[in-house]
Amino acid sequence: MRLTELKLPLDHDEADLAAAILKRLRLPADAIRGHQVVKRSIDARKSGQIQLTYSVDLELAPGLEAKLLQRFRSDSHLAVSPDTRYEAPWQAPPRLSQRLGQDLPRPVVIGAGPCGYFAALLLAQMGLKPLLLERGKAIKERSADTFGFWKGRSPFNPESNAQFGEGGAGTFSDGKLYSQVRDPGHRGRKVLEELVAAGANPEILVLHRPHIGTYKLATVVRGLRAQIEALGGEIRFESRVERLEVDASRAAAPGEGPEAPQQHVTGVTLADGTRIAAEQVVLAVGHSARDTFAMLHVQAVAMELKPFSVGLRIEHPQALIDQARWGACAGHPRLGSAEYKLVHHASNGRCAYSFCMCPGGLVVGATSEAGRVVTNGMSQHSRNERNANSAIVVTIEPADVEPYGDGPGDPLAGIAFQRHWEAKAFALGGESYAAPGQRLGDFLGRRSSEALGSVTPSYEPGVRLADLETALPPFVIEALREALPAFNRTIPGYAMADAMLTGVETRTSSPLRLPRNGEFESVNTKGLYPAGEGAGYAGGILSAAIDGIRVAEAVALTLRLQHPGEPGESACGPA
Repeated sequence: MRLTELKLPLDHDEADLAAAILKRLRLPADAIRGHQVVKRSIDARKSGQIQLTYSVDLELAPGLEAKLLQRFRSDSHLAVSPDTRYEAPWQAPPRLSQRLGQDLPRPVVIGAGPCGYFAALLLAQMGLKPLLLERGKAIKERSADTFGFWKGRSPFNPESNAQFGEGGAGTFSDGKLYSQVRDPGHRGRKVLEELVAAGANPEILVLHRPHIGTYKLATVVRGLRAQIEALGGEIRFESRVERLEVDASRAAAPGEGPEAPQQHVTGVTLADGTRIAAEQVVLAVGHSARDTFAMLHVQAVAMELKPFSVGLRIEHPQALIDQARWGACAGHPRLGSAEYKLVHHASNGRCAYSFCMCPGGLVVGATSEAGRVVTNGMSQHSRNERNANSAIVVTIEPADVEPYGDGPGDPLAGIAFQRHWEAKAFALGGESYAAPGQRLGDFLGRRSSEALGSVTPSYEPGVRLADLETALPPFVIEALREALPAFNRTIPGYAMADAMLTGVETRTSSPLRLPRNGEFESVNTKGLYPAGEGAGYAGGILSAAIDGIRVAEAVALTLRLQHPGEPGESACGPA
């Protein structure tokens, strides 16, 4: 049985939890053989009276389940525990698995971020021996390049940075593992369980808003890599895909209609000239693979503009956020560093909101192109840095970016828009990869900052004081100037004059989408499976990983239909 909405004060122990279960169900001590916490969240609706809310699975004495269901038939918080196990849709017959990579091309996954890694992991678990191609470096070398750039010890490397390399953009982030996507197939639970198996803290299976943290993520991605390789998959780093090979002569058969794909994937060519045959290619390149999107556009792969957001990073003392959220309970070890989520609908019709809030974290450089500055936030698992930071961003619509493109309907116009403002930030920062920064009081007062206040910016490679008036389009600046004081009503002190702004935040999500059909293939390129955040189908680590699993399921279905069984074998293995 599962019991939900069980509330206890902050200061309690395991015995208190067990006693609360018995009291809630009006049972004697010997009625429950054991319990397991399956979810824990914080109820902070009443400042100063913060509680922890539990969901627990109960092991009951024989015959008790039916009695409880009858006694609590009108109580929605007691029910039979759901089965959240994920089941792969197929297991490749051994003979088919052996042929992949020999006389049959194996599935290719492009990109080793959360989407690509989980697509490759599931394919490997189904016996399909994927080949995963990543343009960047393995996590150890990538981390050395990225931290070296931030600390000023290494030059910027456009192929090994906060965007490109093993683990994807999420590696240098807070490692947030929650999402609002509907998940009836329990793919999200599978993601969390695989992350724990790869080295993540088991608490992510229980926490309402779990996170891993930047440094722990490095261990986890190595664990995922090892699992894929142990199952027959292969991962190649520093292998940038230069070209997608397609064959228009293998397009839809007569009578399939005008909506059928116009071309068929036959392989990929790498930057070093290596050609790899492939009939199924999972495209999980992330939101910053701009050269890849340009290549696909030249090759007539369908793509379209989509909304995204841009803005600035803001930093406050973490203690201020803790006090606003937790009140007298601030500093309690069971609470940790407080988060926030803010939204304001500005009078100019734009929505300004907090994005990727990092408690006790750092603001870091996240550019992937020379001569541009991009900000992002990250936290270690402990979330114990002095400042809280968040992006405060404003919505951008396709019509806003069209003037930056090559004519009406250019699907790459959003990328051109991002590049324009990232180059502007580079110039405002002194063309040294320092970020332009400004005290909030000066930003609201429309004057340049001449000195820092009580909040020391954490951005690396560094901050140069500037006037952010021209760092973003006027309508974005207008919406931010209205929203930031409005947020003070929710978090007292949020509009403090010494809060620190740095810019610019442009990589909130992909500025384009690669449309796909009901089989998760590109609408006009058969065998190409656009996936994850870069293709416009996810927004964060968990949703990207879930999309990778869904796409891997679609690839497996295609292979199952193409190879329904070999002599002496059924579709699920030996007959």
